[in-house]
Amino acid sequence: MTVAQLVNVLYSVVDRIYIGHLPDASTEALTGIGLALPVITMITAFSNLFGMGGAPLCSIARGAGDVKRAEKIMGNSFTLLLMTGVILMAFCYLTMRPMLYLFGASDQTYPYAQAYLSVYLTGTLFVMISLGMNNFINAQGFGKMGMLTVLIGAVLNIVLDPVFIFGFHMGVYGAAAATVISQGVSAAYVFWFLRGNHVLFRLNKKDMRLEGKLIREITGLGLSGFVMSVTNGSVQIVCNAMLSRYGGDLYVGVMTVINSVREIITMPVNGLTNGAQPVIGFNYGAGEYERVKKAIRFMGTSCIVFTCAVWAVLFAVPQFFIHLFNSEPELLEAGVGAFRIYFFGIFLMALQFTGQSTFVALGKSKQAVFFSLLRKAIIVIPLTICLPMIGGLGVNGVFLAEPVSNLIGGVACFATMYVTVYRKLGKRGE
Repeated sequence: MTVAQLVNVLYSVVDRIYIGHLPDASTEALTGIGLALPVITMITAFSNLFGMGGAPLCSIARGAGDVKRAEKIMGNSFTLLLMTGVILMAFCYLTMRPMLYLFGASDQTYPYAQAYLSVYLTGTLFVMISLGMNNFINAQGFGKMGMLTVLIGAVLNIVLDPVFIFGFHMGVYGAAAATVISQGVSAAYVFWFLRGNHVLFRLNKKDMRLEGKLIREITGLGLSGFVMSVTNGSVQIVCNAMLSRYGGDLYVGVMTVINSVREIITMPVNGLTNGAQPVIGFNYGAGEYERVKKAIRFMGTSCIVFTCAVWAVLFAVPQFFIHLFNSEPELLEAGVGAFRIYFFGIFLMALQFTGQSTFVALGKSKQAVFFSLLRKAIIVIPLTICLPMIGGLGVNGVFLAEPVSNLIGGVACFATMYVTVYRKLGKRGE
């Protein structure tokens, strides 16, 4: 799952790498795609709502030996993903222009954002199925197959991007078209696999009929991942708007590069935590509570070690990562300082991921939702708005909001999980 999550990032990140090196308009085009990122994040949020909401319930049902319930959960999640995908696509098309200007677009960057998004939205259903339903492949223990479904689309995207962007001279349109085709192939493969006889529980038409009780359970548990993605999108919107105000299009481009690098380095952490969820859920359902504790320890330690190593590399050579996406000297000069501020103490983010994933895996949706809201909505967004006005911080205040939120939110989430979940399991001898 770690490899699958990392590969999945390549869909949009590879687009940005190629677009950031377009002749004559690289910075404007890169900034335009950055303005479309909140929309992509919102679509991902709804795939998390039903995919990450249903998959842990399937793991618990599987651990308890209730295959019929697991199949009903998966079928209901599939229907919810399809319905929401259609609604999202229609809404985004209807509100695209005012939405992008609200996100911080200028007359120079809007055409690039509009071009990318108008094509990308045609593949909304593909995104919902490939991302949302892939969770159910992993929930059944087919981790390699879950990785393969993502790998197929990502490799295809890497191959098609230069062909469409440079070979067919389609520019931003080509980047989006390559992504849509690749996600369509991934979605078809996920659907084919879950309909096959080799799975532990199949995607059946009869199980796609919505049931109110299951909808509430799925959305209740998936609300944590949904809120986290929605708040991520909201933070992106606020950051772009504030950077546009204090620094102009150049700093919106810097934030696009930062978001791209953050996606790359957080996906392995996401992969570890999401990979741990079926293990924790299965063993919790089976009554193997000591294994639950071992999984939590392994997940937390691995995430902290990885993020500490990443922090050291990012601090030492930020220029390398910036050059991946853009070669303009102005963006490089502005980006180095921004990188070192934004990613300071990033290992604290691992505490948030570990605590929140444990809450989700054990069905404690209220705690998971609260800590999603705490870090992003309650801490980051107000700081992003206020810090630029303090002491003339300007754009540096926008970048500083992230490390402060990692400290407060990460420590609070992990400490609460340790006290209310981990220690109690030990006291009960569970």
